[in-house]
Amino acid sequence: MNSSQNLAKDLVCVRCPIGCKVHVEYTQNMEIINISGNRCPRGKEYAIQEIKDPHRILVTSIKVKNGKYPLASVKTTEAIPLRLFEEAMKEINKIEVEAPVKRGDIVIEGFMNTSANLIITRTVEKE
Repeated sequence: MNSSQNLAKDLVCVRCPIGCKVHVEYTQNMEIINISGNRCPRGKEYAIQEIKDPHRILVTSIKVKNGKYPLASVKTTEAIPLRLFEEAMKEINKIEVEAPVKRGDIVIEGFMNTSANLIITRTVEKE
């Protein structure tokens, strides 16, 4: 393959506090050609995942009915594929919970058919 068709991305690994600057070269088909700058195997794993299927923790808020506040913050308990975020937000916008809700309450188990739960991160008392 001609190198002009290859892509490159510079990342900062977040798998540990070191924050290695990782350089990844890959094809348009997301095939990894070269990874450099990582000090350990976790940096390589992170770079591969970032190119092929990036994941993030989703943090947002949901509506609360009869609460002291109209919204409660929520998050996924683990990172979910970034490609699911648009659909996930559509689902979250449909949710309304009844007060009171407590930090740590599970709103949805196995959110978006992943192993992550959607949980409350802010307690909202009943008005």
